[in-house]
Amino acid sequence: MIRTLARSIREYKTVSILTPIFVSLEVVLECIIPFLTANMVNQIKAGCSLDVIARYGVVLAALAVFSLLFGGLAGSTCATASCGLARNLRKDMFYKIQSYSFENIDRFSVSSLVTRMTTDVTNVQLAYMMIIRAAVRSPLMLVFSFVMAFIMGGKMAAIFLVTIPILGIGLALVIRKTMPLFRRVFKKYDALNSSIQENVKGMRVVKSYVREEYEKKKFGVAAEDVKTDFTRAERILAINMPLMQSCMYLVMVFVLSFGSYLVITTQGLELDVGQMSSMLTYSFQILSSLMMLSMMFVMVTMAGESAKRIVEVLSEESTLHSPENPVMDVKDGSVDFDDVSFKYSKSAERMALSHVDLHIRSGEVIGVIGGTGSSKSTLIQLISRLYDATEGDVKVGGVDVRRYDLEVLRNQVSVVLQKNELFSGTIKENLRWGNKEATDEEIRHACRLAQAEEFILQFPDGYDTHIEQGGTNVSGGQKQRLCIARALLKKPKILILDDSTSAVDTRTDALIRQGFREFIPETTKIIIAQRIASVQDADRIVVMEGGRINAVGTHEELLKNNPIYREVYTSQNKAGDHDVA
Repeated sequence: MIRTLARSIREYKTVSILTPIFVSLEVVLECIIPFLTANMVNQIKAGCSLDVIARYGVVLAALAVFSLLFGGLAGSTCATASCGLARNLRKDMFYKIQSYSFENIDRFSVSSLVTRMTTDVTNVQLAYMMIIRAAVRSPLMLVFSFVMAFIMGGKMAAIFLVTIPILGIGLALVIRKTMPLFRRVFKKYDALNSSIQENVKGMRVVKSYVREEYEKKKFGVAAEDVKTDFTRAERILAINMPLMQSCMYLVMVFVLSFGSYLVITTQGLELDVGQMSSMLTYSFQILSSLMMLSMMFVMVTMAGESAKRIVEVLSEESTLHSPENPVMDVKDGSVDFDDVSFKYSKSAERMALSHVDLHIRSGEVIGVIGGTGSSKSTLIQLISRLYDATEGDVKVGGVDVRRYDLEVLRNQVSVVLQKNELFSGTIKENLRWGNKEATDEEIRHACRLAQAEEFILQFPDGYDTHIEQGGTNVSGGQKQRLCIARALLKKPKILILDDSTSAVDTRTDALIRQGFREFIPETTKIIIAQRIASVQDADRIVVMEGGRINAVGTHEELLKNNPIYREVYTSQNKAGDHDVA
């Protein structure tokens, strides 16, 4: 885990090394100051001249200034290193997620990935800041102060041999109790974020059904669950402070009472005033170091679980890879399913697709129709290799999709998915996701084919109109047409429309299909639809049921021979009986 996280330090390695060096110098100077102060007190007691006091004063002032300087430098380099690590971790996680297959993403929820890139990275950042500064400063201060306390106080320093083990045992028990709680609470954080994400994304539905109060209660339960576990953990962690303070006051009482007794009874022979004052200073330094260590352990304990969750994302390997010597050219848009079966995970009991045999010629228009859950979308996701077939082979251009370079394959298979996504930016910027080098004329041509130019030109800024995140300032039908235009700009050999015209009227739907036939005749077009009108002029129509192909044929053939297709047609078109006759 540490090796994985350490790889994200990279260009911040120098400042990460400089921080403990500056801290070490700061600690050494801070430990020398009480020693010199004690000597100065003893010199004053012995009746030294003002010159001697002045020399001590100059040296002490110089040590204080340099200690402050090294402390400031340590703070600056520490901030740079910790913030840099957080930046690199977020970048590495984001880049890693981009390489994930759908199967990998299914393994993590979206809310969990968001929590890992925000809350978990912040926890690791704070822990790293503590480690390179406090984890160096506190042990060094503890050791130096402990040594100096024995030098200055002799047997009186034995009090520390009693208090340090007590604190160590206390810290170990606290960590042992809190770790399981933090592990549990981060999973609940994921659930809380998932609830928020679901609510915000479905806000229109929530308001339409007046379910605000229900959503508030659901969120309240999730938030209360997180609060309860955090409260338990914080209550246990809170033991640290009174334990530290009890030990601190115990040491202070011992040093003041026993030290004063020795000073008075031995008249300064065993312990003088200067040594006693330095003992008090070293006592504070030792106990403040222990307190800092205690805080650091708390932070590292919390960050430990966050670090594991980050490493899970960084260590996850994509289930899809380009082969060693990939095919770099897609010959044509033909598609072949050879006895293909598929399930979404190895542990799934049922196949989503079973024994699919389908052969599509390049340039064909294929309609796919079937009820909800018939695995229409699953079928087309295997073509662009968003998933790999569990059994059998999927071929594009006569070559198994697993032999292609992933980028090459996906550039030639353009998919407009069921859930259309637009990103914040202008219409042009969104369309150029399909082809970043597309000219203005190519963009306009694609929009004309997708029947999008008419409404685009009605906007005051035309193609420079700003699209809000998620495309909230355009209608569902407009969003679908923009997504189709974006897909066309890839100039693919295969164009897949996954129920992508459901929000447009039948006239516009027909014009889009007509444009496809006239202007991209060589492109294989696969249209998944719920309504018969969207696929009835296809070269062939595939009827799916329960993850299997029920029938394949033209509109007329299926209307005559396939009861499923005829039933759907009849329910959508009251003239169906007349057509059959």
